Amino acid sequence: MSYDNTCKYLAETYPADFARWLLASETSDIQVLKTELTLEPIRADSVTFLQIANQILHLEFQTSPKSTPPLDFRMLDYYTRLKRQYWCDIQQVLIFLQATSSEIAFQTQYVDTNTIHKYRVIRLWEEDPTPLLANPALLPLATLAQSNSPPDLLQQVAAAVDMIEETDERQNISACVQLLAGLRFDKSLITQLFREDIMQESVIYQDILQKGLQQGLQQGEEQGKKQEALQLVLRLVTRRLGAIEPQTEQQIRALAIAQLEDLAEALLDFTSQADLVNYLTNISPA
Repeated sequence: MSYDNTCKYLAETYPADFARWLLASETSDIQVLKTELTLEPIRADSVTFLQIANQILHLEFQTSPKSTPPLDFRMLDYYTRLKRQYWCDIQQVLIFLQATSSEIAFQTQYVDTNTIHKYRVIRLWEEDPTPLLANPALLPLATLAQSNSPPDLLQQVAAAVDMIEETDERQNISACVQLLAGLRFDKSLITQLFREDIMQESVIYQDILQKGLQQGLQQGEEQGKKQEALQLVLRLVTRRLGAIEPQTEQQIRALAIAQLEDLAEALLDFTSQADLVNYLTNISPA
């Protein structure tokens, strides 16, 4: 996810540069819209919405063509939600970061029985690196562009990063370059051309570390809650039905928190271990 977060950071920090690249728009009056849409709220770290005058630029960055629901339908879903909420012209660009032969990366429309929805697709490995090299905000994407000699391209990017005068911007762009370059290049080559300490001082790197820490804490909390629920249910089962078979216990351990809560309630109606076995047979594990 760090790759998608990096692209989102770039698009939201340098919206005018992305608008100039994708829409040939020179306006600087651009507003970054929140990435939550109404109806059943959906959020995605790889999505950025930029409002430019009476137009919205929807950017979707992807490292993998795999998605649930499929990416072509997601583009239609985002379009209808944006249209309902803002009722203006909407330009959608789906940007694939990593080379793939998947059919979805070469589709530019969603087709259903009564619907055809079109959107733009950019496959970075086919893009000319020249305009990307000319703009500091797009240098991280340049590392993934078309090249007969990718190592030489990475050297060009490194040289362009060194020319950025403002220290904080140079650190942040360098960090983004190194993160995205990891999709294409060995770490040894990246570390030869870029100083790792500069990356660690950057805002984007610290942000990724912070998000990783928060996700780890959240996962730890969820795991702790499940463990408490599991121990409670196992005690209730033993108290009501006696010792159970190891296979039955493993089935219980595979349940999600909500399923454990349902089982605790269902136990009130059980009179034998057969009831428990039948109950577990009829539900799906987490």
